Amino acid sequence: MGEVRKLQKKLRQIENLEIKISLTPEERFKISRKAELRSRLAELQLQLSGPQQTLGIVGDGKKEKMKRQVEDAPEALPSQTPPASKILKGEEQSKAQATPAPAARQRERGGGAEIGRRREGTEPANVSDQCRDADDERHLRQEEAEFTSLKASWEKARFRLRLLEGHNDIVTCVVAVDNLVVSGSRDTTVKVWHVPTAAEHKNLGGHTGGVTCLAAPPPEFCKRLAWSLSLSDKERFILSGSADCNVKIWALSIGQCVKSIYTFNAVTALCFVPEEDGYIITGSDGGKVQAWSWHTFENCQSINAHQEAVTSVQSQGPLVFSGSAEGGVSVWENRCSDRDPLRLLHHWSGQVTGCGGGPAGRLTLSPRGDRVFLAHGRAWLKILHWRTGAMSRLTNHSSITGVTDCAHQTGGLLIGSCYDVANGESSLNLFSLPQCQYLASLTWPDAPRILCFAAWTTGSGDHRWVTGGRDLIVWEQLPRSGKQRGDVTVRRDSRLESCSLESEGDSEDDEEETDDCEDGEEDEGRAGRRDSAEEDGRSGSWLRCVLQ
Repeated sequence: MGEVRKLQKKLRQIENLEIKISLTPEERFKISRKAELRSRLAELQLQLSGPQQTLGIVGDGKKEKMKRQVEDAPEALPSQTPPASKILKGEEQSKAQATPAPAARQRERGGGAEIGRRREGTEPANVSDQCRDADDERHLRQEEAEFTSLKASWEKARFRLRLLEGHNDIVTCVVAVDNLVVSGSRDTTVKVWHVPTAAEHKNLGGHTGGVTCLAAPPPEFCKRLAWSLSLSDKERFILSGSADCNVKIWALSIGQCVKSIYTFNAVTALCFVPEEDGYIITGSDGGKVQAWSWHTFENCQSINAHQEAVTSVQSQGPLVFSGSAEGGVSVWENRCSDRDPLRLLHHWSGQVTGCGGGPAGRLTLSPRGDRVFLAHGRAWLKILHWRTGAMSRLTNHSSITGVTDCAHQTGGLLIGSCYDVANGESSLNLFSLPQCQYLASLTWPDAPRILCFAAWTTGSGDHRWVTGGRDLIVWEQLPRSGKQRGDVTVRRDSRLESCSLESEGDSEDDEEETDDCEDGEEDEGRAGRRDSAEEDGRSGSWLRCVLQ
């Protein structure tokens, strides 16, 4: 098992190297060994798994260990966890039964006449409780019926895939604007694609470093800038950030850069905040968060917000969320002032989020109300309740070698990318919102790793998605009534169905080892000791799912 663990770690390190914005010759050599390491890992796993055995996780808490498990003993597997709503309801009923109501205790102490009077007084309350229970039960049945219908509809979903060819390196970011898809790549270019024809519409060259992030201001803010530049009021603009320390603003119709902002730091994340006159928020490789006026393009604020590179910045109304490589998440309020518009509301460190990954980590955020979904290169999605710091997690891969690179919310769906570093298989997992119940997995032959995602819906309500990574692909949902065959396989992973959304309050720290790609090969003795400790002390609740 020790060698298997080491190979898995090396493959994870290589996958992290592949998505870096720039590579050294030594790193490129390490990446070239990926196929060799995967082959060796497959041989070892084949040797470890006998003809009638499968590798699984048994036990819970600190007693969880990697053991060999005979396939003909399904009763040893954990039973499916009931939905959270049923758990909470069951707990409430148990508490109600275990603790008599104050009125009931008083009836027990009183005489016969007193009992009669008090019983008359409690009858309306009992009727009210019964009505409330009946309403809860009806609501629960309605939710279950809606989920069953939604699940059935996704099991029949069909998509056509179209490859957009033109970039000569990995695609790091994508956004959708009207009928256009805009992509940024490590090859330093920004490209604009016409979705109906899957053709390259514009090639925006001007960055001298890899493009790391994109953002699309809303039309009303584009109109203001267009007026000032004497362009059509229908002009749309795109923001691009790059390792060359520049944020560029592009006019899509003319394909030209109309403004360039030098930030003095490699730009690793950005977003647009549509409040008052508008703000551009950028994150840097040194952990700095900066605010820029959309009206004057002047710097409004610079904050040393994080210890490592800021890998994601997202906005939600007047709120701004920033996440960094060390796993920290900060929540800011935009006060819409000319100077220092951002006020820190909360900061949750990597120790709280459990997303620490060292300098090579990559944390992406997707906020929704009081929750922020965190994708951080592991087999699950983390959920931060940002007002309280409470954490929960949602299993997104049934194998310990799974990687979640990005999460996106669209049309009542949570979509998480899913990639297995051991065999290179890739898919998208779909969950319903807000319950986060697993719906289906979408994949296709030779699917590449998905690093970024954008989505929109057509006038008829059909989904259009674009995914980026090694390939840039447009997903077009086909009508149910049509006879055209889809390119995507819809499947359900029963191992994900048996893993519910779980709180992390009662679990130990996450199992993951630190994937510090800068350190190269680690000391063999230290690796062996850590492998042994991880196998004996792994306590993450998601490991109750069987790995096959």
